This record gives sequence, structure tokens and C-alpha cells, in this order.
Amino acid sequence: MSSMNINIPRLRITVYRQVLSPSLQICCRFSSTTTTATATTNTTTQPNIKILDKDYETDQWTNVGPAILSRVPRKLLLQPSHPLSIIKSIIESQFSHKEYTSYNNLSPIVSTYDNFDSLNFPQNHPGRSRTDTYYVNKNTVLRTHTSAHQATAFQNSPTPGYLIAADVYRRDEIDRSHYPAFHQMEGARTWDLNENTDPQELARQIDDLTAKIPRTDIRIVDEKPPFHEGNPKQAHHTDEVCIAVGNHMKRTLENVVTEIFNRASLAAGENASKERLQVRWIDAYFPFTSPSWEMEVFWNGDWLELFGSGVVQQEVFDSAKVKNKVGWAFGLGLERLAMVLFGIPDIRLFWSENPKFLRQFEPGVVSHFKPFSTFEGSTRDISFWLGDSQLHENDFMEIVRNKAGDLVESVELVDKFTNRKTGRTSLCFRINYNAMDRILKRDDVNVLNDQIRSELQARFGVDMR
Repeated sequence: MSSMNINIPRLRITVYRQVLSPSLQICCRFSSTTTTATATTNTTTQPNIKILDKDYETDQWTNVGPAILSRVPRKLLLQPSHPLSIIKSIIESQFSHKEYTSYNNLSPIVSTYDNFDSLNFPQNHPGRSRTDTYYVNKNTVLRTHTSAHQATAFQNSPTPGYLIAADVYRRDEIDRSHYPAFHQMEGARTWDLNENTDPQELARQIDDLTAKIPRTDIRIVDEKPPFHEGNPKQAHHTDEVCIAVGNHMKRTLENVVTEIFNRASLAAGENASKERLQVRWIDAYFPFTSPSWEMEVFWNGDWLELFGSGVVQQEVFDSAKVKNKVGWAFGLGLERLAMVLFGIPDIRLFWSENPKFLRQFEPGVVSHFKPFSTFEGSTRDISFWLGDSQLHENDFMEIVRNKAGDLVESVELVDKFTNRKTGRTSLCFRINYNAMDRILKRDDVNVLNDQIRSELQARFGVDMR
């Protein structure tokens, strides 16, 4: 998470660790205001909108705008030479097609049931809010995580495991490491476990499969017991089954990491670290796995958080209507890993159509990004008194996205105060305009800034300062 440069309260800070499934997803939110489902006005006045050649009715919940809709057809993961697709393909190469089915072209438009209810999101969960999620209408959203397809994958996968890689969407802040459209990958492996199953025999079968996974030469730090009071196993699992499932998962993911970072070391050549690659397993908490772990990789002198993972909770299988299963699942965010391995400094670059970016990469190769833009940015402050309408920080971000798109590098709340006499609150946002492929003229920046100010006044009745 990027942090504010100055110590002032924010309207609301939303932190997502990009770990895939809601089974594996941490949504840490620190709120200074109460989130309501009707905090923003409808951004669409049309009776319907078309997404991927399909018409959808709009209603008072609709808040998805043109800046986001323009990203939906791009399908970056299906472009073999794109850095995100390269990382995805390397990960997939470490999973047998006989045991895992890959899903790479699932529609991002899903029902609220699939995105929330099927995963036991409480009705008051902040992730359901229109301030955080893009609603097509009350019953339809742009998926906020790949696990919107989890139940279907568990039900329909012809293999005992699956992999899902996809674009996901969340209303979020604007800076070099956050973007409202990004990509996640998750996977799972299951075995049958019913009243007729001998747990000891199942554990032996899983151990036999684990023994067939090639051992890596990396240094592995895994100091905690396989489960304990702070990271418990599920009551209906025997010790042997829980340990066997966890070991199979860890060995599998250790091989994935070895492959990815070995390729990155080859790309670095003489600049590659001479230290032995090492990973460590750390106890974690995720609502839908137990026990749970995070894997970190020591890379370029620092520990990089990579996977969230764990033994799948029975309630996840129950919700998917595939009871009598045991298994593991993992998830990760692709942008964060790709930015580190390819040395890409700005998350906007993943969406660039500039040949100077796209021609730098080739399928299967982890190469280092060569900067092609040294343009300086131009900052503008927008200050205003809040009116009667409730304004969430993400509402302001969305106005900026719809008016200026990727011409904005970052937006930061730099000042907030309340007048003691009038009780009115003033906010000041600093916008850094910086195109990745050209110098923005002062007049062009002023036009964009005026459009943002006008939209802010029209939608939220603020008084500009």
C-alpha cells in the first residue's frame, strides 16, 4: 500500500492485499466515515449500457463509467507478449494439464450473488459498497476478485484442480501502484473426503503425489508447526490429512517460485544476485482457509510477499455445493509481481498501447523494462468545501479517471480541516498530470482540471475555493 506523504486524516483508506480468492483475500479497511450503498449518484443516465456486445439495464446502483468500460475488452492476459501474460503463462507451466484446468477468458460481468453471496460476504461487508465496487446494476457487477468464478470452477472443472487468471475491478486511489483494473490469479487442488474415506490412506496418497513433485534447490524457511492454536486445522480434518494437504501445496508453490525467479535471474545476467534464492512461510489469517500461510521471497535485498494460501474451509465447498472435499488454494496479484520482476515503475504502463512498451517483451522471457519516457509532470490543486452530498474519496478519484484517464499519475489528499465556527469541512486534492508518452501542454492540463472541477460541483454540490 502506498502511504500519504503527510500525516492527515483521509476520508477513508481502503487497503487490498492482492491475494486472490475471497477464500484468500484480505480486505483491511480503516474507515472514518460510514459506508452507505447510496453514497454516490448514478454516473449513467442511459436506460442501458453495452458491455462486450451485451446490453445491461442501468438503475440507481449503476456507477461504472466510460474510463473503466474502455478497459474491459482489452484482455491483456490473452496477449502472449504482455508482461502480465508472460507471468501467468510461467505459473501455468508448472501445473500439469492432466490435474489442473486453466480458465483465462471468463467474462468480468458477474452477478452480485456470485461475487458476494456465494462466498458468504455479509450484507454489511464494505466490499459490497458502491464506493468500492463497480456496479452495472443492482444485481450485476464487474468482478472484484477471480473467486467470483470459484464455485463454478469447483463444480465444473474436469480435473481435480483449476487455475483462474483474470482482470478484476475495484474503485481505488490513484498512484503508481494502484489502478482500478488489475489482474489476479488463483488456483486450487482437491481430493474426495467422505464418510467412506480412510483418512490415513488419503494422507498417504497425497504424500505420494507430493514426493513426485521435483525438489528445488532454494532455501526454504518454514519454522512453525503445520498447525497450532494460532493457525488451527479444521475440526473435521485429521492431523495426517491436514499436514499432507499443506505439504502438497507448499511443494507445488515452491516450484512455481523457483521457475519464475530463475528466469528473472537469467534475464538479469551479470547483475543477478549471487545469493541462493530463499523463501519463507509465514502464518496468516484468511477467512476461508485454515490453516493459512503467506509465502515471501527474498529478492533484491528485501522480502517480497507473493502468495496467500491455505487449506480450504469446508464452508467454501458447501457454498459451491461440492461437499465431501478437502484441498488447498492459493492466490496472488500479477501486477505487483510483474512490476518487481520486469522493473516496471508505473502500473499505468501495463495498459499502454505504445509500441515502445509492447515491443520490449517476448513470450516466456522475463526481461527488464527500459524506460522510454522522461517527461515531467504538472501538478494542480483542487480545494473545496463539502456540500450536503456525501463524498467518498473514491468518488473524487472516479471523476478524475473519467475526465483525465491515464494522463494522471497520482492523486493525493494533501489537506483537510473543519471550520470550528461553521462546521464545514474543506478538502484539498493534489493531482499530478503526467502522460507516459508526451509532454502535456499547460493549456491541456488546465482544460482537464476545469472539467474535473465542473463535474465535482455538478455531482456533489461542493463550493470551490
